[in-house]
Amino acid sequence: MNQEFKDSLAQQVSRKFSVAPMMDWTDRHCRYFLRQLSRHALLYTEMVTTGAILHGDSARFLRHSAVEYPLALQLGGSVPADLAACAKLAEAAGYNEVNLNVGCPSDRVQNNMIGACLMAHPALVADCVKAMQDAVDIPVTVKHRIGINGRDSYAELCDFVGTVHDAGCTSFTVHARIAILEGLSPKENREVPPLRYEVAAQLKQDFPALEIILNGGIKTLEDCQQHLQIFDGVMLGREAYHNPYLLAGVDQQLFGSTAPMLSRFEAMQSMRGYIAQHLAEGGSMHHITRHMLGLGQGFNGARRFRQLLSVDIHKTAEPLALFDQAAHLLQSR
Repeated sequence: MNQEFKDSLAQQVSRKFSVAPMMDWTDRHCRYFLRQLSRHALLYTEMVTTGAILHGDSARFLRHSAVEYPLALQLGGSVPADLAACAKLAEAAGYNEVNLNVGCPSDRVQNNMIGACLMAHPALVADCVKAMQDAVDIPVTVKHRIGINGRDSYAELCDFVGTVHDAGCTSFTVHARIAILEGLSPKENREVPPLRYEVAAQLKQDFPALEIILNGGIKTLEDCQQHLQIFDGVMLGREAYHNPYLLAGVDQQLFGSTAPMLSRFEAMQSMRGYIAQHLAEGGSMHHITRHMLGLGQGFNGARRFRQLLSVDIHKTAEPLALFDQAAHLLQSR
């Protein structure tokens, strides 16, 4: 397929607002819940390694519901042929986008040449992107840091982006911190290196034709609106997870939707049928409701709401009755 048509496909996926890929958090249950709150937000899977897909239970790792669309699969890997094979499986499964992780700083992934360490190897990342783009018609994007320790100059960042762009990538999600690859945990790497939005803004200025999505430290829709004056999109991570009700205002405030905003109670009720089906299939309600705890904050009864779904849930023989009890606490919210 020619590049012009691929570019038109890429434009069909709006990255104006997205929820970041987060390990152990953005699983299919979390994404189903977040989709009830916003129809337009782009959702990402947890990072899945190429080895898990090619040598493990690929159906389990790729499983999702069409309700989750628009949906991107984030891949971790550095072998172009393996990434291409996984991208083809993602496209066949219905994903709208494939994203390459060049931002994760954990030791475990570094040892397999995955994540932020790849910023030191822009030519390899370019080869990976080209292999995936040659294999699929859906967009291939990259999520990266503004640098890594020992390679954190702006010139090196431009070299990375320019090299990967030359391979055909036109959309970059920039976590506006460097990654420190030794001595800090992944959590500390989200907090200790300072946010440098001005570096990402300079990148957008110097590469105006590229889609630059800002990630890191964004907490409110007002922040989003401010950043969207400079960037093509914003990506929220922990805040979107811990305060999911923030997404209820996304469609109206960022996409101009006239659909009514869901109340917390309506968001809760929208999940009841999904939970009932999961229970009927032998699943645990906690698999789903652990992602909904953030609905319970900022009102009288919020603590009881969270207790029901995080403590009492493990003691009940009637999970849906407990769910209804928790939902009742949200009725006027």
